[in-house]
Amino acid sequence: MEEPMCKGAQAPDSQLRAVARGPLAQKRVERPETVGRLVQGLSALFPPTDAEPWDRTGLLAGDPDAPLEGVATALDPTVDAIRRAEAAGANVLLTHHPAYLDPPAPIGPRSSGAIAAGQAVYEALRRGIALVNYHTALDVSAAAQGMLPGMLSLVRTGVLDPLARDARLGYGQVCAPAPDDAPLTLQTLALRCTAVFGRSPRMWGDPDAPVETVATWTGSAGPAADLCLERGIDVLVCGEVKYHTALDASSEGLALIELGHDVSELPFAAVLAEAAASLGVPRDSIVCLAQDRNWTNPESRRV
Repeated sequence: MEEPMCKGAQAPDSQLRAVARGPLAQKRVERPETVGRLVQGLSALFPPTDAEPWDRTGLLAGDPDAPLEGVATALDPTVDAIRRAEAAGANVLLTHHPAYLDPPAPIGPRSSGAIAAGQAVYEALRRGIALVNYHTALDVSAAAQGMLPGMLSLVRTGVLDPLARDARLGYGQVCAPAPDDAPLTLQTLALRCTAVFGRSPRMWGDPDAPVETVATWTGSAGPAADLCLERGIDVLVCGEVKYHTALDASSEGLALIELGHDVSELPFAAVLAEAAASLGVPRDSIVCLAQDRNWTNPESRRV
């Protein structure tokens, strides 16, 4: 499924598009003529120096001097996404996750014995699709700060794990319910997650417990639970959390809502699309690739 500027392509609605658009609103610039010019502009929005040392950021595969024809955005640079990007007229696949962290070997089709990452790089180069990604540099950016809080109608009050260079940036967002949203309970917030993302999350904690502080954290929770306990935060809404981490944290009084790693990060496709548009890429040449059906829940049946 391909949709111009993410309209209906991921779970987010017009609310998310406003969230994605806001932090990136700036004076329009001339359209980038090459892949390299686009990457240069994106790297100014999401500086590679903000990324983790182990991460891959920017242009991973492709010709920076190639004329820019169109941009497709997605969460993951799969072989399927590369083929759909080409079919949509894009020669850049702009994603959150990189195709690889450690270079794959061999790089080739499945018949060569290449793993998925090697197949993706091969397919991209064969089809003239540049692979560009912003992973942890996007996670900590101003553009990412408003994403989950905005979708869940929460008011941001700070950053859970701020960057040393700028405390306004970092991992996780500390939030409070909107003034007209009180009283908010854990169950109400979990049901809101279900309505917004179209997936039932896993919830740890007393459903009727009042919620005064929330931390949102996309992807793997990592140190988020410990940071929430240190700050006295009521609820952590995250992508995924290890079982024993959740068990221990909930026993210490932290409620958790686990959305699913991909569920929490699929909206990044909208943020990346807005970033490309803010750099002068025409909106009619930007598409989002839906990847929200990579897995399904089997229907429960009474035997």
